[in-house]
Amino acid sequence: METPCRKICALEPGSKLCRGCGRTIEEISSWGTMSDSERRRIMALLPDRIAAADRATRSGAS
Repeated sequence: METPCRKICALEPGSKLCRGCGRTIEEISSWGTMSDSERRRIMALLPDRIAAADRATRSGAS
């Protein structure tokens, strides 16, 4: 099963996203029961999520 997990598991307080992979806790907990297409859909969103969270952190708006 493909996963974006980078073994850096910590949720950001402001965004509620994992610092390592960019998923929400709900996405992480249900990852194993999702269809391949749903996992791919979420994985396609992750780079933009992580970039937005990084920008927010740098600007102090987390």
